[in-house]
Amino acid sequence: MKHDTNNPLLQPIHGVSLEDYAAAASNMANGMSDEQVCKKLGIELPVWDEANQLWIKRMQQDTSFVVMSLYGQYFGQAHLHPKLGKQTNHQSNEDYLTRISTDEKFYYELCGARQAAYEAGLDGAKWIEDNYGISLGDFQSVAMKWMGNMINMLPYQQQKQKEYAKKFAEENGGNIADDIEF
Repeated sequence: MKHDTNNPLLQPIHGVSLEDYAAAASNMANGMSDEQVCKKLGIELPVWDEANQLWIKRMQQDTSFVVMSLYGQYFGQAHLHPKLGKQTNHQSNEDYLTRISTDEKFYYELCGARQAAYEAGLDGAKWIEDNYGISLGDFQSVAMKWMGNMINMLPYQQQKQKEYAKKFAEENGGNIADDIEF
């Protein structure tokens, strides 16, 4: 996304750029602590805390939505960040993460599986992490890439959701509400 580098809303806060902030948020969604972020960025915790609060305020003040748009872009590309990219704490199944980033149908299949898991009384995000090694934070980062085509992929996602619902029902001896009579 092209943007005006002189835009005051995009200037770093205490040395923390919007790209740093978004990459930090992505890593924190994947289990990295504030302290680890500070160490990677070379800043103290009080500096991070204030920068965090001020970036949120800037997003709220930005009527052009440039800050939020760039934040989304940077969040989705956190793995490319020079200091915060490619963290070892969530790289166990890199092939699946790469696949959902490059294979739109696989991404929407997992969306359907996640929803079916929730409807079966399971934690859908945990099911994906347990079976594919993809954390919720990584999954949501990829979602930014594919959300523009959601309307076209919804029938496919719903088809996969039905398939997984049947699978979960078979594994669990029926659906969660099968024993409820009205």
